[in-house]
Amino acid sequence: MTGSSVVDWADSPADRYLHDALLYDDHDALVETAVPFLLDGLEAGEAAVIAAGDGTAAALRDAVGDDPRVHVLDRSDVYRARTPTAITTFRRLAEQRTGEGVPRVRVVGEVNFGATERDWLEWQRYESVINIALGEWPLWGLCVFDTQRLPDPLLESARRTHSSLTDRGNRLPNPDFVAPADYLRSLPLPEEPLERTTPRLWVRSVDDFIALRHTVAAELSTVRASRDAVEDYLLAVDEMTSNAVRHGKPPVSLRLWIGEDRVVCSIDDQGPGFDDPFAGYGPAHGEDLSRGGMGLWLARQLCDYVDISGDDDGAHVRLTIRTG
Repeated sequence: MTGSSVVDWADSPADRYLHDALLYDDHDALVETAVPFLLDGLEAGEAAVIAAGDGTAAALRDAVGDDPRVHVLDRSDVYRARTPTAITTFRRLAEQRTGEGVPRVRVVGEVNFGATERDWLEWQRYESVINIALGEWPLWGLCVFDTQRLPDPLLESARRTHSSLTDRGNRLPNPDFVAPADYLRSLPLPEEPLERTTPRLWVRSVDDFIALRHTVAAELSTVRASRDAVEDYLLAVDEMTSNAVRHGKPPVSLRLWIGEDRVVCSIDDQGPGFDDPFAGYGPAHGEDLSRGGMGLWLARQLCDYVDISGDDDGAHVRLTIRTG
């Protein structure tokens, strides 16, 4: 197959992120759109990358004839369990390849959304967040969605989070695209059944960080998880409690639940909270880590789920790790 296509894949600015979706129902439809996207990029001197499941990657690899310029990445190395890591991976990929003189990196990507609706939500957030988080990076993502395999909520989310839709030689603005901030605010805050039970630990007013850390660490010592996972979680709790004390309004409270398959910590303060749906998907002050602002960013990398909300009662952060 050659790089010919009705779409002029080269007629798009290379200095900003482009985010397209392909919803396909068979491998022919996948190949007819994704392969010209990759090959036309190579003809323009750009990098071509596949980060997809085994079946998708194999179909595309066969179609490009094992062209060595098309790089196939292990999907688990890109779309890891926690979404901020994927953002960092793509930024590093763009930085590396553009440092080699490549003007842009094209990626055919296929997210592993996970097995539960709770996992889906994290990746639904991701698909919207990257419109902003990767906005100034020389990347072009063609996200592919198998309509025969994926459930309707994920297909609907694809239509809401990608600014362009492609299919068999047509690339058009997506009329269903929702501005990322609006989309993120529309997503539900998942209920946590453990919060309806008595917490293992309840500190109603945090005033001694050292004592709090020792107390939380003692409770976490009973958790059946790796030492590294427990230490990471403890660091996330430290960071979020410190943030609440510095930026919120006292009293700051902490509740901890240890369930059979997860640990949940809720940190609450009486301040107004904040309304930034992109918070924590990168350091608050960009690459200048000396300026701080890393707490929530670290928490999103160290925890499986980070949920933030605010109401008349104050600001609320909930940190969750899976243990089973």
